[in-house]
Amino acid sequence: MRSSKFFIVLSTAVLSLLGGSIVLNIVLFNQAKKYYLELNQTRLDPIGLSYYPALRKTVKKLSPVVFFGDSRAENWQPPNLNSYEFINRGISSQTSVQAIQRFAQHVRPLHPKVVIIQVGINDLKAIALFPERKAEIVAACRSNIEQIVKESKSWGTIVILTTIFPVGEVPLQRRPFWSDEIGQAVKDMNQYLATLASDRVIVLDAFSMLADSQGMLLPTYQADELHLNKQGYLMLNQALTKQLKMLE
Repeated sequence: MRSSKFFIVLSTAVLSLLGGSIVLNIVLFNQAKKYYLELNQTRLDPIGLSYYPALRKTVKKLSPVVFFGDSRAENWQPPNLNSYEFINRGISSQTSVQAIQRFAQHVRPLHPKVVIIQVGINDLKAIALFPERKAEIVAACRSNIEQIVKESKSWGTIVILTTIFPVGEVPLQRRPFWSDEIGQAVKDMNQYLATLASDRVIVLDAFSMLADSQGMLLPTYQADELHLNKQGYLMLNQALTKQLKMLE
């Protein structure tokens, strides 16, 4: 009887391990497939110029506001403000160097009154893969964002520069490709972004709105380790609405 029970327990444990292994392999395969597709898409169109092939005609009676940057900008659903026309020019997975190279083509023809910029996390997460290049990565990210801001100002556009969103809890399958240095780099970068505030540059401190006391993305606002859910964007839109109403 005891040996029979032991066999059942052992069999259950083996099946559980096997099932867990299968699930993990599926997750890893899907993650690898995603990165493979992104890599080859980037090879075909390195800066994403074809992502927005047609020039959108703005509504002349409304002031155009453009969201620009990476997936965090792309996923940003705008607040409900009747005096503005919101246009999105975010592209998933882009770094600041990709963003700056398409900025003029994707944004300037829209003649925006306001550009909302959220970019940088895809630069900084590369620190885990190239730790010896941390200083170089951070310096390049700073320079690219500063150049986007300067170019916007040269058009007479008002810039709402958001600090880089905090990162959330990193899942098990991603931890081998992650580093605590990423979170610290985000904080350091945000300190720098705050210095870019001027008469035509508003720095919206998104990080402080979304982070817990440890500087991690609050679970309430987390879709995954890098992205916000609807609640996160609702929180940001409350602050964004106040800023935009002040510009009316």
